[in-house]
Amino acid sequence: MSDLPHCPSCGSTYTYDDGLQYVCPECGHEWSREAGSDAAEEGPAVRDANGNPLADGDTVTVVKDLKVKGSSLVVKVGTRVKNIRLVEGDHDIDCKVDGIGPMKLKSQFVKKA
Repeated sequence: MSDLPHCPSCGSTYTYDDGLQYVCPECGHEWSREAGSDAAEEGPAVRDANGNPLADGDTVTVVKDLKVKGSSLVVKVGTRVKNIRLVEGDHDIDCKVDGIGPMKLKSQFVKKA
C-alpha cells in the first residue's frame, strides 16, 4: 500500500513521486510535497462562487434565485445570510435565512460578503 496522498484535483489513488512534487497520471495535476501535506492536515476547503475560502461565522450573499424544495418560497438574489456553519456533504453550508428559516445551501451559489 502506498503512503502517497490522493490527488487533490480528482481524488485518484494512483499518484506518484516525481522528485520535488507529486503527479497524478489520470488528470495530469501536479502539486508540491508541501502542498500535499498541508492539504492532508487541513481537509477540504469550502469555497464560494468566486473561489474565496469560507469559514464558520462568515456572512454570504446569494448569487442566484434559489427555489426552496417542497414549498413555493424563493431565496432571492442578493439575500444576505449571516453566521453560516460549514458541514460535510453536497449542501455544505448550514444557515438560517431571514423569512424562510433554517436550510442548507451549496457553496457554489453564494459569495462572501
